[in-house]
Amino acid sequence: MNLLTRVRALFAPVLEELAPDQAKVPDYLAAVKPAANPEHGDYQANFAMALAKPLGQKPPDVAKAVLAKLPPNDVVEPPTVAGPGFINLRLKDSWLAEQLRGVATDPKLGVEPAAKPRTFVIDLSGPNVAKPLHVGHLRSTIIGDALVRTLRFLGHAVVGDNHLGDWGTQFGILLYGYKHHRDDAAFAADPVRELARLYVHVRNLAKLADGDEEDAAADNPVMAACREETSKLHAGDPENVALWQKFMPACLAMLRPIYDRLDVKIDHALGESFYNPMLAGVVEDMLAKGIAFESKGAIVIPNAKGVVPRTDEEAKKEEPPAIVRKRDGAFTYTTTDLATIKYRAETWRPDAMLYVVGAPQALHFKTLFAQARRWGYDGVEFQHLPFGSMLDPETRKPFAARKGGAIELMSLLDDAATLSLEKYEANAAARRASGRAVPDLGDAEKRDIAEAVGVGAVKYADLSQHRTTDYVFDLDKMTATEGNTAAYMQYAYARCRGIFREGEVDETRFRTDPPAVVIGHPTERALALQLLRFPEAVEAAAADYAPHLLTVYLWDLAKANSRFYDACHVLKAEAPELRDSRLLLVDLVGRVIRQALDLLGIRTVERM
Repeated sequence: MNLLTRVRALFAPVLEELAPDQAKVPDYLAAVKPAANPEHGDYQANFAMALAKPLGQKPPDVAKAVLAKLPPNDVVEPPTVAGPGFINLRLKDSWLAEQLRGVATDPKLGVEPAAKPRTFVIDLSGPNVAKPLHVGHLRSTIIGDALVRTLRFLGHAVVGDNHLGDWGTQFGILLYGYKHHRDDAAFAADPVRELARLYVHVRNLAKLADGDEEDAAADNPVMAACREETSKLHAGDPENVALWQKFMPACLAMLRPIYDRLDVKIDHALGESFYNPMLAGVVEDMLAKGIAFESKGAIVIPNAKGVVPRTDEEAKKEEPPAIVRKRDGAFTYTTTDLATIKYRAETWRPDAMLYVVGAPQALHFKTLFAQARRWGYDGVEFQHLPFGSMLDPETRKPFAARKGGAIELMSLLDDAATLSLEKYEANAAARRASGRAVPDLGDAEKRDIAEAVGVGAVKYADLSQHRTTDYVFDLDKMTATEGNTAAYMQYAYARCRGIFREGEVDETRFRTDPPAVVIGHPTERALALQLLRFPEAVEAAAADYAPHLLTVYLWDLAKANSRFYDACHVLKAEAPELRDSRLLLVDLVGRVIRQALDLLGIRTVERM
């Protein structure tokens, strides 16, 4: 049950009666929001100002007229009008208490299934399989996974599709490098690492900037040779196809342990090679329908505005068109992406296709989606979900992956787990020295905790940023045990579980036959309200495709929980009914933290 939706529903019939323009009622309802200042209430309705002009009244008078028509209810205390027409709302304690008891028996903690379930295809991760995964692949992988988890939790059908880079120009680079610069002993010992070396080496030979290979000058001799190798591969050249087949098993084997460690389960991993047989048909179909046409020997599709510049002067003013077949007959990643749209649409019949891909690809997707709609896929919601970069702490610039400067993802996770274990041991020693209890854990359990905390730290630090924001890589901050970090949330969960162990209390009865909730202390009320806002956070994260909203919610919940612990005894509560009520709150805090972290792909541990 979404609190915000419930509060807005109170005003819907009144606004439908008063509003001169019924089409604007949803906008007025959207002006009902959580109060910025808790002293003013729990929610605030700010639509009186917008209604005042069409009604020809002053905002405070509009607010009072709305309240006069508001039917009696058991949800909110009598609202008040403040300032220029703000309506302040405070939920009734008795209603909050009853809602909590309902949430306690609900495995989904009050989150209701979507009223209109949709089918989503989410394009995530998409690494170039010719080299080890590095930090540059992290954001697409874990943001995409969090969206898959969140949308599924709401009852939507979701297909996670990893569009592997296994056939494009980067393989032309590898083929050229393997034929001219390979180290046979190194390849035999570690094929992936040797391929990664060759990739960087050839790019350095070509003196490429840290941009895309497609942008290399036509007269660049090294890249011309690489493009020739790519064209031969696409044409079915036996030698190049055999080498590609030789490279692929090692490349794919390299991906699996990373995804396993990140706990990312991808439904399909259809690489560019899967779509290769479809590319000629895509171009011919778009030519036949008048969407694509010849330009200077290549086949192109218009830009997002439907324009193909005809002169150099026009080209300066317009976004460029996209090439779907080069002059040498080779296809491009635009062609592959069009084939992918066709396949996804016909195979899974999605309502929406979401592409979790870096911000630099914005122009590509703008053109791609516009021409896909012209091609016949105008009934699908296409969304490019761009994300910012992880920045090198020394240069404050994105890691230069193509120059070999990016941190390998497996190495990053190893470092995070190691640092988490070191911090755990240091914190445990400090607690013992101060006379505080520390759980007696074996080495295996410590390593398991360090792995959960370390991997969780990396993921949470990333997901706690708005996905369009750049952020500086700082492993020490990521693994901090205070503040809005994974370790702090995992500790809050473990602390909840520890209370039940300490009191030798079976939590089952709080989930099957919950006791009455007693809301007496202000921190109890604040915690109850925050627990009931979990559905708001989940639905907002899904609606905006913004996993960071879950971390915002978790931080607010953790702070409310800490204030509750400081002010209220739980196991030593003054009365049995108060003890049970507070234990119910503690159990719900643990369950909500665990569920929210799971939506982010982060594991909890029972003891820390």
